[in-house]
Amino acid sequence: MKPKKSSIRMALLAALAAGGFGGSNVIACSPANSVFNWTSSPPLIAPQPDPHQTIYGVKDPSIVYAEGKYHVFLTTAGSAGWGLGYTSFDTWANASAAKIVPLDKSPMGPGYRAAPHVFYFAPQKTWYLVYQGGDPLYSTSTDISDPLSWSAPKPFFPVIPDIVKAPQGNGWLDFWVICDDKKCYLFSTDDHGRLLRSETELSQFPNGFHNTVAVMTEKTDDVFEASNTYKVANTNTYITLVEAISPKGRYFRIWKSDSLEGKWEPFSSAPMNAFATADNVGHIWSEGISHGEMVRNNTDQTMTIDPCQPLEFLFQGNDPAVRTDDYIKIPYRLGVLTAKGENPISALCR
Repeated sequence: MKPKKSSIRMALLAALAAGGFGGSNVIACSPANSVFNWTSSPPLIAPQPDPHQTIYGVKDPSIVYAEGKYHVFLTTAGSAGWGLGYTSFDTWANASAAKIVPLDKSPMGPGYRAAPHVFYFAPQKTWYLVYQGGDPLYSTSTDISDPLSWSAPKPFFPVIPDIVKAPQGNGWLDFWVICDDKKCYLFSTDDHGRLLRSETELSQFPNGFHNTVAVMTEKTDDVFEASNTYKVANTNTYITLVEAISPKGRYFRIWKSDSLEGKWEPFSSAPMNAFATADNVGHIWSEGISHGEMVRNNTDQTMTIDPCQPLEFLFQGNDPAVRTDDYIKIPYRLGVLTAKGENPISALCR
């Protein structure tokens, strides 16, 4: 039996309405596992009193699960500027009560520090904390649970690559390291539509980074900042998430590749290959989904996630009712997204 024209028209209008915040609207029937859907916790980690300054927000989380607890590194945004902090807890239910310890009392010292990324570099049996201090810096420790054990900062690059400098470049930020069995790669963004990648031999890490190139170039708002890249366990698939900007707030897009040097292709049939947005997160308390990190199933430099386990994404969010023109005063809090139903990553479970 042929459907009535009115039924077809209503279906087309519904498909267009589901187009979301931007990009092309493709009217097609997509399998359930070609898009992502999430549910959000309430805010779990919030600013705590500091006798030396007013902390406006906590943001840019990096997380690993080791030795029976979660270890979270984050940026503190306060009246004294940007710094790094550390907290740990055994379950999400205990996250709110866990103390946040500033890292400026460690040999890392005070000064501009932001956007941490933590991992265990297995070849050296050493923890690395990568962060921005203008340019990419790192500190090391042999005990992730001791926030005062981090070494003094060291730069990854003796000379900043030309592609980053003006007029060709616009700087770089939000540094991310991931390694395969031969090389380590440092990814970054520039707030102007580019995803950058540098490389070094696994045996040379953390030295020798070179060959900094743009591996993705789009409009400024569409590839903005806060990239993170992972290996999907038991597959030849890598994924990259990059934060973008829409009229509904920040959100994340997702791409896939068969290698860290390969071409990145969209990995969701949603508009703008969306990963997490205001449109696909239930119980959302935030204006969009901003800077975050997946909960990995290991701690090492391979950045591996398990497609057979429920996906979790720790992110920064802000109350849309609170408005400020001063970026450092945005009241960011941290919450966790949990994937709902099948999605492109879970479809890779073997």
